[in-house]
Amino acid sequence: MAENDKRKNPARAGGEEEIIRARLPNKRNQEMFGSAELMLGANHIKVRCFDGVTRTGRIKGKIKKKVWIREGDVLIVVPWSFQDEKCDIMYRYTKPQVEWLRKNRYL
Repeated sequence: MAENDKRKNPARAGGEEEIIRARLPNKRNQEMFGSAELMLGANHIKVRCFDGVTRTGRIKGKIKKKVWIREGDVLIVVPWSFQDEKCDIMYRYTKPQVEWLRKNRYL
């Protein structure tokens, strides 16, 4: 079965490197990187933002239905303009995307 996987996906077999695209935060929309720290329940997560502030993040409905967010995931968040201790979670990066961001020194 493992040999069958190699035929389907040459990147797994040690062949050529897979091309990964990663969405970057848009500074005009006040988006920034964040890291999920603690699951609070009811679609809320404690997020450590890259500006040094720990905020309570709310998972938007569009993401809630499609993507599972776990502790330690790298996210794109938008702080609220009227309450700085809260933010909306806009996007979650996959592991290959996080590796690409680290390799290109975005993280």
